[in-house]
Amino acid sequence: MRTWFFTENAYPNLPDADSYESIRVNLPNSHFDPDTGADLYHMYLDMWCAADEMGLDIMNNEHHQTATCMVPAAPILLGILSRETKKARLLILGNPIANRKQPIRVAEDMALIDVLSRGRLECGFVRGVPYEVAPANAFPYRGNEKLWEAHDLIMKAWTHHDGPFNFEGRWFHARQVNIWPRPFQQPHPPVWITMGSANSANQVAQRGHTGAVFLAGYPNIRKIYDSYRQSYLENHGQDAPLDRLAYCAMIYVGENEKAAQEGANRLLWYMTSNKVATQFNNPPGYHSPSVAAIIMRGTTSSSGLPLVPKLDEQMALGNVCAGTPDQVFQQIKSFWEYSGGFGNLLMMGQAGFMTFDETIKSMKLFSEEVYPRLKELTASYNSGAMRELRASTPDMQTVDIGALGTQFVR
Repeated sequence: MRTWFFTENAYPNLPDADSYESIRVNLPNSHFDPDTGADLYHMYLDMWCAADEMGLDIMNNEHHQTATCMVPAAPILLGILSRETKKARLLILGNPIANRKQPIRVAEDMALIDVLSRGRLECGFVRGVPYEVAPANAFPYRGNEKLWEAHDLIMKAWTHHDGPFNFEGRWFHARQVNIWPRPFQQPHPPVWITMGSANSANQVAQRGHTGAVFLAGYPNIRKIYDSYRQSYLENHGQDAPLDRLAYCAMIYVGENEKAAQEGANRLLWYMTSNKVATQFNNPPGYHSPSVAAIIMRGTTSSSGLPLVPKLDEQMALGNVCAGTPDQVFQQIKSFWEYSGGFGNLLMMGQAGFMTFDETIKSMKLFSEEVYPRLKELTASYNSGAMRELRASTPDMQTVDIGALGTQFVR
């Protein structure tokens, strides 16, 4: 199993949430202090460099007009990390190509980073969350169509080496496409796509890309992964390799349960801070009618996250792993077995006001006491045995974290 350290690079120094309508799109940038922002950028870069030194890989992403993620240009940070790191694979997850007016620019940026890093880039493409529509000045409908058409154009730009070509799609048109440089990795960097449903998993598997799932938890992970595996088998004639599946969870490892709980509660800033005005998280045409209706009822955010998350509930769902090294390993192992297995763990290990020191403490415990055991776990993976284990475990919505806190301590 590969583990990718991830932080969204938040700017948490904000006034009380009651004083503004939305943390995304229309929060005045007068709340951003450049000196504080510069300190935060350097702290986040230092965290990623520390991840490289610990043997972890690196993930970053991109959002616009929001304090939850100060990275409107993820390729810039990846360019820096290409020089500042030595071994880590560099994953961007991802490029919101459905909202891009010109996908060729994405193809160029990613090819440059791949060359600069000497082939360490892992390139992710995403449709983009609903509150990215307004900052991009994009139409909210037909997002999946735009995603895959932009994907096809980028893939051709990476792999066509015989001079310029023209591209005529429904959404994108390009003339004289002939990118310089071409990617370092041939035929192209590994491609990742996020998956949130069985249908999207089917589309990702058809193309053989790595499919990543964010915070789906026990209630949803099986239907997404099962769809991917079935589609991969039908389209490629073999079982999906373990490294074609990824899961993102919030993870904090502490020396004891008290320290872990405190760290994990600070991680929940990622959920508790996500105050988004309805007009931004439910633009007409972005969601299916059934999902749009759920959001309008106000029980969840547009991402499916609860409006008032609690640590014990999120741990029981499988969205948060927290505890001592033994406990965290067993929590991940239990979810891994229940899901049928995955080869990539996206570790959201920092959020909100978490300091450099407390983040590094958790990362160090993870890399030294949890990560080696996860590698052993996936090294022993057998698809047939996993199917039997998977079939013997009934579907469930949550797990008993009370048991996880005691039964699994060695």
